[in-house]
Amino acid sequence: MANEATETKKKPNKVVPIILGVLLLGGLIFGIKEYIDYGKHIDTDDAQIDGDISPVVARVGGYVDSIMFEENTHVNKGQPLVKIDDRDYKVRLEQAEAAQVGASAGINVGESQISTTAANSASARAQVVSAAARLEKIQKDYQRYANLVKDGSITQQQFDQAKADLDVARAAYNAAKDEYRAAQQQIATSRSQLKVTNTGVSQRKVDIDYAKLQLTYTNVKAPASGIVSKKNVQVGQLVQAGQTLFSIVNDNSIYVTANFKETQLDEMKNGQKVDIEVDAYPDLKLEGSVYNFSPATGAKFSLLPPDNATGNFVKVVQRVPVKIKINGSNEDLSKLRPGMSVKVSVIKG
Repeated sequence: MANEATETKKKPNKVVPIILGVLLLGGLIFGIKEYIDYGKHIDTDDAQIDGDISPVVARVGGYVDSIMFEENTHVNKGQPLVKIDDRDYKVRLEQAEAAQVGASAGINVGESQISTTAANSASARAQVVSAAARLEKIQKDYQRYANLVKDGSITQQQFDQAKADLDVARAAYNAAKDEYRAAQQQIATSRSQLKVTNTGVSQRKVDIDYAKLQLTYTNVKAPASGIVSKKNVQVGQLVQAGQTLFSIVNDNSIYVTANFKETQLDEMKNGQKVDIEVDAYPDLKLEGSVYNFSPATGAKFSLLPPDNATGNFVKVVQRVPVKIKINGSNEDLSKLRPGMSVKVSVIKG
């Protein structure tokens, strides 16, 4: 019995070597697989979902009359979302329209004055022509009388009368010319005033267009289709022009921003296929393609970019943002939200 116990103790235990062998074989297979995969892919987990986010800003100030959406719901482009009290803007439009009516009435008055003055000018011109003809006739009579008075054919009294008639005709001619010039000057003045009035009417039309435009801004509409979020407005709130009311994450604008090391860019180019894994959905496998590269590293676009010319220099591998387009169904894309963490693997070749 003692010998049997001794033999049992001396019998080697084969379980531990088998386990170690399996572990070593598994580690070897895993290492070979990772090495092969590393040679075919460029990986990074410094990546996230991005998307175009449109901030919706109030273009006019006023009190919020109504809100026609729920936060985190889908809206369509052009859909009314917020109504600002528009009574003040309607009054401004009415004032602009009333000012235009007054300016238009001024045009009618000016045109009537020009027509009347033009008629007076035509009459004055006719008087000038008549006075000129009469003056010419009397001048000829005066010259003829001057010759007759020398040879005694007419008396001095008749000659003096001819001279008086000549003076009267000259005075009438000059008066007619002055009246005609005054009429012409009045026409020029009326036309100048009408031009100013026309300018005023044009300005009133601009005021009306501006008032109408401001009135349309009281209806805040969705600039794009997407999910509305980050609501920052309530009914009855006084908002100012330029104030952000909410934001919209645009449809069909989801993409991946992956920050690759600068040493990984040598074998990357536009159009390469990309495998995408989303941390939030482990079973969701997406594919994409490299779209473009950032023109600068992420550090250069930071609020305080580093300056290697100051202090002690320590070389740090920089990262360059790369935009990756996602190829997937609408159902899969609808699950993604900007800011989600992902892992991307660019396939070489």
